[in-house]
Amino acid sequence: MASFVDRVVLHVSGGTGGHGCVSVKREKFKPLGGPDGGNGGNGGDVILRVSAQTTTLLDYHHAPHRHATNGGPGMGDWRGGKNGETLILPVPDGTVVKNKDGEVLADLVGEGTEYVAAAGGQGGLGNASLSSQKRRAPGFALLGIEGESSDIVLELKSIADIALVGFPSAGKSSLIAAMSAARPKIADYPFTTLIPNLGVVQAGEVRFTIADVPGLIEGASEGKGLGHNFLRHVERCAALVHVLDCGTLEADRDPLSDLAVIEAELDKYAVDMSYAGVDGEVVPLNERPKLVVLNKVDLPDGKDMAEFVRPDLEARGYRVFEVSATSHEGLRQLGFAMAEIVQAARDAVAVAPPKVAPPVLRPRAVNESGFTIRREEKNLEPLFRVLGEKPVRWVKQTDFTNEEAIGYLADRLAKLGVESELFKVGAKPGDTVVIGEDDGVVFDWEPTMMAGAELLATPRGTDIRVADIGDRPTRSQKRDEQVERREAKAAARAELEAERKAGIWTESVNGRRGRALKESALDSGDDD
Repeated sequence: MASFVDRVVLHVSGGTGGHGCVSVKREKFKPLGGPDGGNGGNGGDVILRVSAQTTTLLDYHHAPHRHATNGGPGMGDWRGGKNGETLILPVPDGTVVKNKDGEVLADLVGEGTEYVAAAGGQGGLGNASLSSQKRRAPGFALLGIEGESSDIVLELKSIADIALVGFPSAGKSSLIAAMSAARPKIADYPFTTLIPNLGVVQAGEVRFTIADVPGLIEGASEGKGLGHNFLRHVERCAALVHVLDCGTLEADRDPLSDLAVIEAELDKYAVDMSYAGVDGEVVPLNERPKLVVLNKVDLPDGKDMAEFVRPDLEARGYRVFEVSATSHEGLRQLGFAMAEIVQAARDAVAVAPPKVAPPVLRPRAVNESGFTIRREEKNLEPLFRVLGEKPVRWVKQTDFTNEEAIGYLADRLAKLGVESELFKVGAKPGDTVVIGEDDGVVFDWEPTMMAGAELLATPRGTDIRVADIGDRPTRSQKRDEQVERREAKAAARAELEAERKAGIWTESVNGRRGRALKESALDSGDDD
């Protein structure tokens, strides 16, 4: 079973926001006290936080799916729903967050550093928050929005000041054990070290960490051995230390050839943008300060080999140290040399002024609508796709089983200018309109939904513009009906005019009623 994992794919999703509540206040002698539906709670966020107690990504290897809690629904009496709890995921110091395409999203360095991997969804408004002077008692509420979902890649890059590189069994783990309190596994066979080891070294007043790269051999850049998989752990190091085995018994190996092979493999490794030097630029591994350690000089053959290759190495400009991890010979001088390089790197970082990009204020343009309409074609028919943060969010918040909610959405879109813009881009009644991307809402556009639903006297939860939506006439049908009514009125007027000219007129009903009253009055007078 794996005990050390330094790269995982994590599937995170924020909590879904709670739905708003539709409620009307009811008390004694006050059956309709107004809307009192509360708002839904917001969904919880998923946050990555650097923790000193976490040293591996093993937990996320076993459980890669993480979801924050959802927000609670709103309730009556103006009671809001409970917000979802934030899910804190601890990660080791030096974790790099990338997307599936390899783009760096965050570099988490330092205790307590956080990154919001998935934001929670927004809770829906209750009908109490949607009421206004014109819409006194809304019969609908807004729905909660789902939280963000994403697949991210976590890569662990150990925080170390000095990196030890070299062939297997060169003595890197033995050096860490001799110079620090770390106790890595040590044995006399290749690939003993299967995970990067870290050790803390104290040299005078300077405290620094050293790490080794396990199994770096020729062909590592092509997938051989283990070293290429762990080279990311030395990307943050200030210097490299080549550990050369002077006591090897292999006939085809010697310290000079080992050094050439390791440097060739380091040249093939491309340091990504996760590591930035003092000037904000990536520094290749082979261009950083380097030391050469001739290990195992306690052996007779090792001492002779070190004396033989040392002049050649110094001629190339290397600082060479003859050491023995077993007898601790030369380790003190090596520790102070490492501390000197680390201190110089730290001083450079402290002295160099931080590069801060000047803030760029980009106010929204006066004519910016907040949405765009893209004309597409599907099955040889025109399709108009409405994109924008507000329209897409409004559609997600709409309960399409409630007519009044649909009318409210129509009012919001009309106020935003979506209908006017559809006319400008050439949309015609009956064309297909989609709000959102592939999972957007599709409908046949009929430009009959005019704003002003709050002025319509309809029962709560209904909208006369949406009722019997399948039988609602189009504009062309309404125009034809208006023409027919005009023609009928003109024909009726012509018929009446023709009867008047022909003298065909009958006494009106009011005239007959008045004459009857006069006759009855005369009759009553005669009786007196």
